[in-house]
Amino acid sequence: MPDPRSSRWFLRPPAPDPAARLFCLPYSGCGASMYRNWPAVVGDVEVCPIQLPGRENRLREEAPDTYEELAADMVEALLPYLDRPFAFFGHCASALSGYAAAVRLAVRSYPVPARLFVSSQVAPHQGPHGRFLEMTGDELRKEVHELIVRAGGRPLPTLVDLSLEVLRSDVEMNRRYRPEAPVRLPCPITAIGWRQDAEVDPGLMSGWAECGETEFRSLDGEHYRFMEAPAELMSLFPLDLGRPAWF
Repeated sequence: MPDPRSSRWFLRPPAPDPAARLFCLPYSGCGASMYRNWPAVVGDVEVCPIQLPGRENRLREEAPDTYEELAADMVEALLPYLDRPFAFFGHCASALSGYAAAVRLAVRSYPVPARLFVSSQVAPHQGPHGRFLEMTGDELRKEVHELIVRAGGRPLPTLVDLSLEVLRSDVEMNRRYRPEAPVRLPCPITAIGWRQDAEVDPGLMSGWAECGETEFRSLDGEHYRFMEAPAELMSLFPLDLGRPAWF
C-alpha cells in the first residue's frame, strides 16, 4: 500500500490501475501546476505531475541542494507507484533531475523507467548550460514574470518574489551538477529538441547518446512550447513507450 507521505509529491493521487505512468518534473522556478494544460491521460498513459519540496503547496519544506539529494528522496516516495511501466519527463534543468532519478533507481536495483524523456537540455556531463546561469536578479525576475503568465497565472508581486527564490535555488542546483562522466542508463532515452529554441539548439543534445540508447526527436516550437501540451509532443509518449496510439 502506498505510504501516505508519498501523497505530497503529487497534485492529484495517481490512479490505482493505469497501464503506464509518466512522471513529469517541473521546470526551474515552477511547481507541478505548470502542467495544468496537459491532459490527465495520453492514450493509456497516466500523466503524473510531480510536486517538489520548496515550491507551491510544499513551500515550507526545505528544497534539496543537489539533484542527487532530490533523486534519493523522490524515488523512495515514488517506489509504490513503480509497479507498472513508467517514464520520466523533464524539460531544461528538470531533464537533469529526471536523469538523476533514473540513475538512482538503477544503482539501488529498483525498477527502472521504461524510458527517460529529456527536452531542451544538454547531456549532464556537458553542462551546466543555459542563460539562467548568467542572468542578473532583474533578468531572473523578468523570466519569472513571463513563466507565470505562460502558465496561466497572475504575476502578483508576492507570487513573483516567491517564485524568484525557487528559481534562484534551482539555478544554483544546476550550477553544482557537474558529473565527470555519464552513467549509462539501462533504459532508452528520448531526447527532444525544439527547432525554434533559442535556449538549447537541438544540435547540442547529441551527448545524451553517451547516457544510454537514445532516439532524437525534433519538434516545431520555441523553448516554452511544451507547456501548451502540443499534440506532436503528446503523441511521443505512447509511441516511444510502445503503447497504443492515442489519436
